[in-house]
Parts: sequence; C-alpha cells; structure tokens
Amino acid sequence: MILCAGNIESFDFATPIGIGLVEAAMNVTRLCLFDKPEYLLFIGSAGSYGGFGLLELVESKTAANIELSMLQNQAYTPLDNVVSTFCGSGRDVVVNSSNYITTDAALAEKMLGMGIGVENMEFFAVMRVAQEFGIRSGGLFCITNHCNAQAHSDFAANHEAAKAKLSLHVKARCL
Repeated sequence: MILCAGNIESFDFATPIGIGLVEAAMNVTRLCLFDKPEYLLFIGSAGSYGGFGLLELVESKTAANIELSMLQNQAYTPLDNVVSTFCGSGRDVVVNSSNYITTDAALAEKMLGMGIGVENMEFFAVMRVAQEFGIRSGGLFCITNHCNAQAHSDFAANHEAAKAKLSLHVKARCL
C-alpha cells in the first residue's frame, strides 16, 4: 500500500493519511486494523539537514522522532525514538519526524552530525504503526528545501516539481 500525507501532497495512486505525527498515526492504525497491508510505502516531501540537494530522491527504512529541544539539552524522552526495518549493509538514511519544520541551520547541522539526513512530518508515525502491526515498511522522499531560514519559501517553490518527480519514480518502479 502506498501512502502520502494528503491535502497539498496527494497522489492519484496513494492513500492520504493526514499531516503530522498524530493524524498519520491515527489513520495508518485505522487502515491496518481494517485491511492489513503486506507492505507500507510512504512517499512525500522532505527537508534536507545538509547532505542532500534540492529535488534529490531519498529512500529510507529508518525513522526517528527527535525534537529540536533535545539538541539544546532542554528535553529528554524515555521513549524509544528510532524505528528501522533496514537490514542491508552500510547505513540507511535516517528521517526525523516532528510536527515542526526546522528553520535553524545550526540545529540542522547538529541533526546531520547525529547521522540524521532529512526530515518529514509523518514518516516516524508510519514506521511505528507498521512496527506494531508487523508490516514491512519504508519511505521515498524528494527534497524540497534545506532546513534553514528559507525552508518554507524553498518548500513552496519546489513542492510541485518534487511531487512530479515522486510520481514519475513511483509509477515507473512500482505500478
């Protein structure tokens, strides 16, 4: 099953699950309860912490939920905040999810230093629900912006091109 956030990030071949961690978790859980899929592939836009260029495609099977306040030693969590189905050799691209977009380049650099490559608001929720239901899962992302002060304007400028690139890639590879 192919999933997307929905709203302005919809695809004719993907099921929308909502924007952010909460909507995604609720709606993916609902999907899995009523018609458990064999595989979940989430597709969407992502912001780069610095290691990927604009409109580059990134595949991942590892998601994290790290809030920026943790990087500033202002918070901690007792929760397991990394989920992965990656079993290949080498390293997987870690996708961080939060309900907030990073606009501070120094904090983005800290994320990159921790081995986290990109951010997407929904991916951690998808991966965590898939883990709970024993469903194989992964994600495909297109970089719309770098995580800096221009993040929103760059996202807006590149979003349509990113959606087109994702659509072409998925249709050529999966459909």
